[in-house]
Amino acid sequence: MRISFDLNGVSQHVDVEPGEPLISLLRRLGMKSVKEGCDTGDCGACTVLLDGRAVRSCLMVAPQVQGRRVLTVEGLGTVDDLHPLQRAFLQSGAVQCGFCTPGMVLVAYELLLRTDDPTADEVREAISGNLCRCTGYVKIVDAVLLAARWKREGRWR
Repeated sequence: MRISFDLNGVSQHVDVEPGEPLISLLRRLGMKSVKEGCDTGDCGACTVLLDGRAVRSCLMVAPQVQGRRVLTVEGLGTVDDLHPLQRAFLQSGAVQCGFCTPGMVLVAYELLLRTDDPTADEVREAISGNLCRCTGYVKIVDAVLLAARWKREGRWR
């Protein structure tokens, strides 16, 4: 079947199988940030934003994005032009192995779209569905709070 959807601001028209997992389609389209972790929706490595809300792409089938907007980390910034949230993760040392980072960045981005001044507890709640085995979460929370400060200061796009 053929579906059409917006991926990172670019219209896509692709053939998919009715049961094809969304994560498979995104990887096929070159989205390397979307990681296959647990395949049960528990780890958050496959997180994307669907119409502005964080979802697990391993739990969705590709036809579910028909007519919708999907955002991956590739749509936030580039290596040469990082989004402020990505810069905050780097500056705060919130990345180690990097496997969880794209999902963490996207759930943080969703939170920061909803609020300019989250508390540390709100950040912890927002990232609670994304597992990290390297950082202990402290630096991730620090990064999100730094990005929130930058957003309040107008250093956000």
